[in-house]
Amino acid sequence: MTNWIEISLSVDGEGAEAVADVLRRYVHQGVAIENRFPGDVWENEALPQGNLLVRAYIPEDDHTEEKKRQIAEGLYYLSRIDPRIPEPQFRIVQEEDWAEAWKKNYHPIRVGRHLLIKPAWADTEIKPSDILIELDPGMAFGTGTHPTTQLCLQACEWFVHEETTMIDLGTGSGILSIAAAKLGALKVLGRDIDEVAVRSAQENIARNHVDHIVTVQHGSLEGLVTSARRWGFGMANITAPVITELASQGLQHIIWPGSMFVFSGVIQNQVEQVAAALDAIGLKLLGTREQGDWVLLITQRRWE
Repeated sequence: MTNWIEISLSVDGEGAEAVADVLRRYVHQGVAIENRFPGDVWENEALPQGNLLVRAYIPEDDHTEEKKRQIAEGLYYLSRIDPRIPEPQFRIVQEEDWAEAWKKNYHPIRVGRHLLIKPAWADTEIKPSDILIELDPGMAFGTGTHPTTQLCLQACEWFVHEETTMIDLGTGSGILSIAAAKLGALKVLGRDIDEVAVRSAQENIARNHVDHIVTVQHGSLEGLVTSARRWGFGMANITAPVITELASQGLQHIIWPGSMFVFSGVIQNQVEQVAAALDAIGLKLLGTREQGDWVLLITQRRWE
């Protein structure tokens, strides 16, 4: 049986993304950024200090102490730039307790007008108007508690209709793909570079009985840009540097001209740079929506 070392820090919105960028260099299966107070919604105001919990895991093995040192060192240098960054907390988690670690801080949450995100193990009141999404995210990103995911879920309510075909890049737990399917999308493709996320998404899609609508694949843009297939709507809840990198790989070609592509995972001081990279490939910025420090970019592919 393998033990895992959990690394966690409580930070604000902008700090959370910076911390996650440091942790991604060393940890196993990605980094989770969670709202420490599920159910809170921030409207056009900065997140208070410590409102987000950043968590990641490394295996307990011969390299553990070196990785802990590297992580602590990387976060120390980050704290020299932003003194609000706290020291990381380390604790041992047994393998069978991975899922349990999520359950302690993951509760039902309502997003938008009708979406109810419910952990598979939790009981909660379900209203007739609710669109229920049941999740067991495991170690995949996407619980519905993070502002970037909430912004994307709201965008699903705005833009998905019965004829929508959607591509979901960085699908994580599959939450956005499931939401789109339950909102009436015709077909949805979720893609993720993390094989663990792909398995988690497939399980959640089956749990929500939308596997006849949603397909999940391992991969990023490879094979999509050169394919003749195009999508009518795109979503990507990923970080700003990844969005910029995908733009350089021909991201615009996976949706039809005139179609919308929504991007989240961007903080306020990154908007100008990301919007410029997208505009350069023909994805015109139509508008933004904000929640705390996080910004959702709504773009449309120009007609060529």
